Amino acid sequence: MAMWVFGYGSLIWKAGFNFDERLTGSIKGSTDHRGTTEFPGRTVTLEPAEGEVCWGAAYKITKKEDQEIALTHLEVREKQYDKKAYVDFFTEPMAATPAVSGVMVYIASPDKKANVNYLGPASIEDIAKQIVRAEGPSGPNRDYLFQLEKALLQIGCKDEHVIGLANEVRRILSESKQPFA
Repeated sequence: MAMWVFGYGSLIWKAGFNFDERLTGSIKGSTDHRGTTEFPGRTVTLEPAEGEVCWGAAYKITKKEDQEIALTHLEVREKQYDKKAYVDFFTEPMAATPAVSGVMVYIASPDKKANVNYLGPASIEDIAKQIVRAEGPSGPNRDYLFQLEKALLQIGCKDEHVIGLANEVRRILSESKQPFA
């Protein structure tokens, strides 16, 4: 039996596990590890939001061994998320019928006790300043943001929030003469 995993954020461009098929599309009812304790990074976190859409990629994994390896990998990689959900995945924006049902996705609750990494909402300016400062074991937080912007555009998603945030980070970096993508 095949297992499907929905990837958003860096999972769009870097799955890190073997898969048999990759579809791009979205899940509905959602909005959109590069930092330190002192300067936490910002990454995409899904939260329930009626009428919203999150774009990404769904990965089909059929071999039992590949499924076990993928789950082990994801349990480490997505450890900051305190919940899993099984959702419908759509390849067409206006489709009423999902392309795949029962796609596993990692999500985070805004409960700071259950999810200590949840940073919560903030203005574009505040998020951008935080991203400029943050760097962790996976690299600079700004690299994550610029890669996310590029990956979303490559799958046909023009996310105004991500684009606006990337432009604000570029503005801050250009004012401080720091290198950026």
